[in-house]
Amino acid sequence: MGTTEPDTGGLAVVLPSPLVELRDLRLDEHEVRVYLKRDDLIHPEVSGNKWRKLKYNLAAAKEQGHSRLLTFGGAYSNHVRAMAAAGYYFGFETVGVIRGEEHLPLNESLVYAVDRGMTLTYLDRTTYRRKTEPDVLAALVDDFGPCCVVPEGGSNGPGVRGCAELPGEIEIDFDVVCCATGSGGTVAGIAAGLTGNQRALGFAVLKGGQFLDAEVRRLQGEGFGVETANWALVHDFHFGGYAKHKPELGSFIADFDTRHGITLDWVYEAKMMYGLFDRVASGAFARGSTVVAVLS
Repeated sequence: MGTTEPDTGGLAVVLPSPLVELRDLRLDEHEVRVYLKRDDLIHPEVSGNKWRKLKYNLAAAKEQGHSRLLTFGGAYSNHVRAMAAAGYYFGFETVGVIRGEEHLPLNESLVYAVDRGMTLTYLDRTTYRRKTEPDVLAALVDDFGPCCVVPEGGSNGPGVRGCAELPGEIEIDFDVVCCATGSGGTVAGIAAGLTGNQRALGFAVLKGGQFLDAEVRRLQGEGFGVETANWALVHDFHFGGYAKHKPELGSFIADFDTRHGITLDWVYEAKMMYGLFDRVASGAFARGSTVVAVLS
């Protein structure tokens, strides 16, 4: 795929995204400083790592003459939402291939995607697990016509190259960048963009997400031709699995909103921030550490 720097399709994109210190006594007790990288403020519809992952994919699709984008995701996928918005603003038709059976009425995420012009189709979970295989892709192209296929989560070579730009925007000295991990692309890109002894830490939001370790390595190879050793994934804070949660996560979200005036997304951000505070409390970060947490 090409690496043409894309235009913004008329989007008022805020880059670099704001970096703000999180003042919290629970952090002060352990002498750990945490900054929030507010990628969620890049754009209200194509925000965070979604813009970073999509921008080079959109440029490549345009360069190759495509008029239709096809992608994959769960029923609550932020990526599907962002792809629908990007198609709307950049003039692409969009198709969202959703994992599982159709459930009516549609949830808020899928209603939004349809409102932005996306055509939805569904694959049973067994077939969805084979979504990258040639026969499944060929059947989708037969149904919807020629298209540029963007993988689940926007995680491919162009996607991770976009995410690799994030560390270069951080103008403070830091030790660790934390992010939520669904498909592996964000942590793969961030790790590739780090320097010196800096490390990336991804908090998996999927139950049984150990396969993501191999996926991060694969994505780094696809995006950069090399793998780095400066990252790790944490698998202890999925709260039951993707788009699932438990009462303690809801309590954490409400408390965080009260303390800091930020409502965390419960599918991704809240799990990452819960895990970050848990690790700070357990002493996993050395005193004097500076951590950047990416909100997307």
